[in-house]
Amino acid sequence: MVVHKLAPQPGEYSYVFGGREPMIGIKPGDIVEVSTEDCFGGRVTSPDQLPSEAVPFNEMNPVSGPIQVEGAEPGDMLAVHFVSIVPARKYAVSCVLPQFGALTGTRETAMLNESLEERVWFYDIDLETWTASFKARNSDFRLQLPLDPMHGTVGVAPAGGEVRLVMTPSTHGGNMDTPEARAGTTLYLPVNVAGAMLSLGDGHARQGEGEVCGTGLESAMNSVIAVDLIKEGAAAWPRLENDDYIMSTGSTRPLEDAYRISQKDLVAWTSDLTGMDMLDSYQLVSQMGLSPAANVCDPNYTMVAKLPKWTLQGAQAYGGAHSRLRKAAEDYSSR
Repeated sequence: MVVHKLAPQPGEYSYVFGGREPMIGIKPGDIVEVSTEDCFGGRVTSPDQLPSEAVPFNEMNPVSGPIQVEGAEPGDMLAVHFVSIVPARKYAVSCVLPQFGALTGTRETAMLNESLEERVWFYDIDLETWTASFKARNSDFRLQLPLDPMHGTVGVAPAGGEVRLVMTPSTHGGNMDTPEARAGTTLYLPVNVAGAMLSLGDGHARQGEGEVCGTGLESAMNSVIAVDLIKEGAAAWPRLENDDYIMSTGSTRPLEDAYRISQKDLVAWTSDLTGMDMLDSYQLVSQMGLSPAANVCDPNYTMVAKLPKWTLQGAQAYGGAHSRLRKAAEDYSSR
């Protein structure tokens, strides 16, 4: 087992997918221990500090990478398994930002009314109890929330030499903000350029489905990923798999089209795995599928479509790639 370390220093983080030289190179099957900054680049250090004044919008969501994967070529599929995701600080930050979020006027959804008040919440992180402390700003309400760490932004270089800001999710992955990207999950990303050029960041100590206010519990992370390569296996959109579900994603506006993309891909994937025709697969997904929202606040919205794996009657995605990566994660953890 080959283990790499990726720990960018200030000034080395990326704010785009594509157009950058790799920070490290790995081979399929390797493990990467990677540190990531929070979405504010660590610049918000007090609940009285306004993120809009501390962080330019184009410097939100720094990502660590790119990671070049040997042998990855367009048409392949990259498999990224989240071995562990652990908050790196004793606090996480959330906020309501002007013109950002699902329940306020935004740059894309213009309104005449004034923006919501900008407000910041600090959550104390306790790794021993695996909780975060919610404290209301304008009352005495307190609540302990269970941690559920995930990475909101994971992606590869887009096709055709395009360079995309990390804020916008699309076919290359990016800022999908799905809580499904937690430890124990494998994310499948279509490879668009030689080496794939994988980057990740935007750790959330937890986040509700939809990321309604526009931010999760934003946290720097110490994470471990296992990376593999599936030759000539690319799907059109990112997919995920855990022990219980296969999942498809779609990222666009309006929200119903993101929903349609994710559902169409899940129907096609179900057909491939079971051998059923498209309409029989459509029927199965219609009766057994789940449809959690990933985000409804980014420049593109992201929807997820899930199907329980027991309905596939033993069929394995990508030749059992998730199971192999789970075993690699166990071997790493037991060293």
